[in-house]
Amino acid sequence: MSKPYIIVHMMESVDGRIDCGMTAQLGGNPEYYSSLDAINAPTRISGRVTAASELTGGGQYIPQDNATLNKTTFTKNVTADSYNIVVDTKGTLCWGTETSTSFPHLIITSEDVTKEYLDYLDRQNISWIATGKGRIDLMQAMDILATEFGIRRLAIVGGGKINGGFLNAGLVDEISVLIGPGIDGRIGQSSLFDGRPGNRQPVALQLKGVKSYEDGAVWLRYLVK
Repeated sequence: MSKPYIIVHMMESVDGRIDCGMTAQLGGNPEYYSSLDAINAPTRISGRVTAASELTGGGQYIPQDNATLNKTTFTKNVTADSYNIVVDTKGTLCWGTETSTSFPHLIITSEDVTKEYLDYLDRQNISWIATGKGRIDLMQAMDILATEFGIRRLAIVGGGKINGGFLNAGLVDEISVLIGPGIDGRIGQSSLFDGRPGNRQPVALQLKGVKSYEDGAVWLRYLVK
């Protein structure tokens, strides 16, 4: 199995919360974007919730025919050096027609996606990968991404659940976190990694680099052992 080199790149408060509306108010927000450029991972991947709030108009696709795909396959509607990837397990997000070849969208779904939704993506000229029953087979999806789409390096810029999902699957190579000089403290806010089973041991890390900024932010980079 092949896979890209995968970096989780996020900004958080000192107490580990990652709400974008909150972190945007902290020092270090400009450095989040400059450090994202510095890690040299032009392909980016985010989850459905992040995409619904930041990449789409929030519309939901309602299929008229609920027949599901039930097999692993993919379609490359646009060939590019880098992609804006969205993980959408059941295929629910609405998109405009893809016209870009420099940073086009690519949707990753499970085999439970409807055939109708995939036909819709094809009409929108959007590439897609479908794999895994019940949930996305992330390892298989990354293998297809590397072997069929030629992606060698990507950054996960989504939320705690997608970060946790990739970590649980053993797919994360590096963690890059920009810590803003502030505290959130609200109950119920997402953290950098969410959703790991309670019986899992902590994931050991090796420090790769530390950089501090005049506005009080700190950029930490770790390799996953």
